[in-house]
Amino acid sequence: MKKITIIISILLLTYNLFAQRKAESGDESKFGIKIKGYAKTDVMYDSRQTVAVREGHLLLYPKAEHMDNAGKDCNAKANFNMLSVQTRVAGVISAPSFLGAKSSGYIEAAFFGHSDSDVNGLRLRHAFLKLSWDKSSLLVGQYWHPMFITDVFPGVVSFNTGMPFQPFSRNPQIRFTQKMAKVEIALSAVSQRDFTNTGPDGGSSVYLRNSAIPIFDLNIKYKSSDLVAGIGANVKSLTPRIITAQNFRTDNTITSFSGMAFAKIVKNALTVKLEGIYGNNLTDMIMLGGYAVSAVETGTGIEEYTNIKTASSWGEVIYGKTLKFGLFAGYTKNLGAEDNIIGAYYSRGSDVKNVMRIAPRMQYRFGSTQLAGEIEYTSAAYGTPNNKGEVEGTNTVGNLRVLVSTYIFF
Repeated sequence: MKKITIIISILLLTYNLFAQRKAESGDESKFGIKIKGYAKTDVMYDSRQTVAVREGHLLLYPKAEHMDNAGKDCNAKANFNMLSVQTRVAGVISAPSFLGAKSSGYIEAAFFGHSDSDVNGLRLRHAFLKLSWDKSSLLVGQYWHPMFITDVFPGVVSFNTGMPFQPFSRNPQIRFTQKMAKVEIALSAVSQRDFTNTGPDGGSSVYLRNSAIPIFDLNIKYKSSDLVAGIGANVKSLTPRIITAQNFRTDNTITSFSGMAFAKIVKNALTVKLEGIYGNNLTDMIMLGGYAVSAVETGTGIEEYTNIKTASSWGEVIYGKTLKFGLFAGYTKNLGAEDNIIGAYYSRGSDVKNVMRIAPRMQYRFGSTQLAGEIEYTSAAYGTPNNKGEVEGTNTVGNLRVLVSTYIFF
């Protein structure tokens, strides 16, 4: 409650300061902050235990079978919960021109928390400055990762937003976008904060920071009134260790490359979206994959690493305006490693061969109020990874989630 009071007080104080500056300047177009957001409550039922966070709210896929001494699957147990942690508040900021550019900003917070122990806690989502010229723009701050395409992402009711099929991350970054007719080219330098890779010390941004090189991303997008289409490429280098267990200095890195293609078509009340991703070491995108130890030097303990590859695709169809019907489908597969694995895995789902999901939904919005329902079936094929990280001898389990959500926007 103390955090909530502080953030609301800051937003109101900022609003009052801007209002005062408006009155003094006599130019209301230069200063301002608009407060917006929504309150959302999710009521959810799962047919079995799941791999998820925030008390099951963000669901990825069902847990593997866990047989007890009597041969019964302990994870074949239903689960029910009700949460309002997606509720969020945001401030849209306008400011005087700077360096010949329109100056604007945005700050957004939610109550999702930073970890399961902090569920209901205040969490920063976005905070950035944007400078916009006629044909170009510069964004500096925390925003969606460039591989999360804001024009083409799943409109599902579930907070998983299509994970683990869809890249999902928010990152501090510097992004420059150049417009040429209907084409936009964006080049970004990105760091990590809440969404990180894992390594010898667990999930942390230290592996990227110790590489001394940001993530680089290039995105090319075509936009018209009824079509969005584009491609993207991403490169990332991590330094998992700077000292070995035998007390020797090391700076060995693991460099990964990823690519994607996406499209959205809009025809009257019909919308179709498609996306495909092929990449390495996508743990920080909340997807399958990562990296693993491929060699260890005798005596020093210096390690070498290999990427674990992932392929993923998803698509959805939406029809309607006030009353919308949607169908989402996704598939992702663990493709194994580039080299033989002899040591630890630093990955997500190293024992998962593939994950599949299908999720029909219905959403009805009237004015500022929305009611939505979704049925989400997700299956995961579990097995044993071989020396190349390819999962063999699989057994498939499935989970059915029934979700009802209410929204009030302001």
